[in-house]
Amino acid sequence: MAVIHQTTVTPAKLDIVAAWLPSRQWYQGAIPQIHKAGGFRLDDPAGEVGIEFMLFVDDSGADQVLYQVPLTYRGAPLPGGDSALLGTAEHGVLGRRWIYDATRDPVAIGAIGALLTGRTRAQAQSLSDTTDPTVMVTQAERKLVDGDIGIGVDGVAHTDVPLGFAVVRFHRSPTAVRLGGAGSVSAPSVLGPVVELITVLTD
Repeated sequence: MAVIHQTTVTPAKLDIVAAWLPSRQWYQGAIPQIHKAGGFRLDDPAGEVGIEFMLFVDDSGADQVLYQVPLTYRGAPLPGGDSALLGTAEHGVLGRRWIYDATRDPVAIGAIGALLTGRTRAQAQSLSDTTDPTVMVTQAERKLVDGDIGIGVDGVAHTDVPLGFAVVRFHRSPTAVRLGGAGSVSAPSVLGPVVELITVLTD
């Protein structure tokens, strides 16, 4: 189970994400003015990689926009992961951490597959060893999302990652939830009661 350390991270994750967002084609603003709006964590079975799904609200435009930014935190660089690197930060307990876009991190994609098939549960974002009952999962068939992990591809509002016989779609600007289908993950948001974060797409 994930251990949450009450310590400092320098530079702050908020600043790292804000500096990275304008480089993404799905980001709708110009100069981000973001604040945290929720999220959850997943466990790495090996206990090496931190996995956090973060929701941010951007106030830079005329209307607030909600963004989903899944991140992984590693104690060493991810091999071949330079294009997914947001930056590095100094953690008050763990030392230097390399911070990645989790949609390009195979450990995070594997954890999402486990969540979608009921083999693991979402963890609270800020509490150690605590499940998060507000994260709702419509389970997918295990055979759909067991298999090779492909390369993530960004669209104008989402990132798609091939996984097994399906595609896992990460909604970068989540919208109102649509329950059902081949599998999905949804969670509360400050902008509405529930938003859809992840969907399994099949032929």
